[in-house]
Amino acid sequence: MAVIIQLITFLLVIFSLALVVGVPVVLATPGQWETSKNSIYQYILIWGFLVFATALATTTATWFRF
Repeated sequence: MAVIIQLITFLLVIFSLALVVGVPVVLATPGQWETSKNSIYQYILIWGFLVFATALATTTATWFRF
């Protein structure tokens, strides 16, 4: 279970760094927001899923002492 938590946390950190760099670049590039808006929203949804998955995995491991 610890490996799964580490993997999900690693994905969350990498994805967060990509969003921290990518979203301001998209917003600063003229005309790019209109073409990339749906992709940005999808990435934010994936990020939210990773946050909840990390919390769920950590809570499950703590509760059931895996």
